[in-house]
Amino acid sequence: MNTRSVFANPDEERAYLATVKDELDRCESKADVVDVWKRHYLKIGHRKLGRLLLGRPIEEIVRARE
Repeated sequence: MNTRSVFANPDEERAYLATVKDELDRCESKADVVDVWKRHYLKIGHRKLGRLLLGRPIEEIVRARE
């Protein structure tokens, strides 16, 4: 399992996840969610995207990596 992160540090990851969360919160349709998913999937993966989509706190998502 590759545990390398594309982020320089946890603060950078938190900021990126907050941006993605805001985008997901603004989604009004399934097509909007699919668009956000496609744009961020390769960078943060399906698990983190799924957790954001379910409303999990960003701190919980980042803490799992630390």
